[in-house]
Amino acid sequence: MYNPTGLGKDRMFGTVVFSEAAPPQHLKNIVHRFLEVRTTHTLESDYRFHALPDACTYLVLDQRDRTIGGVTRLGTRSEEFNLGRDFHFINIRFFPGVWTCTREKVSYGMIAEPYRGALPIAEIGGQLLGRSSEEAQEILTSFASRLLDMKCIGENLMTKKIFSSLDRINSVADMADCLSLSPRQLQRKLKLTTGFAPHDFLKILRLQKAIRENDSSSYADQSHFINSFRKATGYTPLKYNQKFDIP
Repeated sequence: MYNPTGLGKDRMFGTVVFSEAAPPQHLKNIVHRFLEVRTTHTLESDYRFHALPDACTYLVLDQRDRTIGGVTRLGTRSEEFNLGRDFHFINIRFFPGVWTCTREKVSYGMIAEPYRGALPIAEIGGQLLGRSSEEAQEILTSFASRLLDMKCIGENLMTKKIFSSLDRINSVADMADCLSLSPRQLQRKLKLTTGFAPHDFLKILRLQKAIRENDSSSYADQSHFINSFRKATGYTPLKYNQKFDIP
């Protein structure tokens, strides 16, 4: 199963707390992780959060200002977001393609403005305040289950099949064959459910595999991998590893 990492921890800020938890069994093909990033005290300088492209959709809850939050997704490039010196975010990371609520706008990047959608973002944020990690996971699980009942999220059989066949998908043609679709059908259906064209989706999957498994074998050669990594992150692999720690 696809196991993306969405963040690089800046090695200069050892006091920023990152934690994540796996979802319960009934959500395992929909929710990848429940995530939390927070400061334990006010930092001496602004923290820049480095988010890696993973094609996932995030539900973001700002615990410092419960009016801020929403549904977000990155493009094919990583982004650095300035979180300031004092912050506390709780996120739900959904697998690519499982967000099905057409009424709810999916924004690009981190949410930094007041939420204006129909979801009970402020309500859930209030329930999370002061909770232990275990209690927070129960609240997030309940909320994700509620979204499932509302048909805002749902298992995506197409991406699930792609993830289970990653070892033998080396091209868009391989992806289409895996799904028994024509290239045109793949283009339309994948774009509709994930927001990405097949070529861009494959680039993200390759990058994630190389990062997670420290394996660049899906690239033609090392030079191709380094060039692709630089285009996606703005760093060479060496420079990235010197600056960021991937949990």
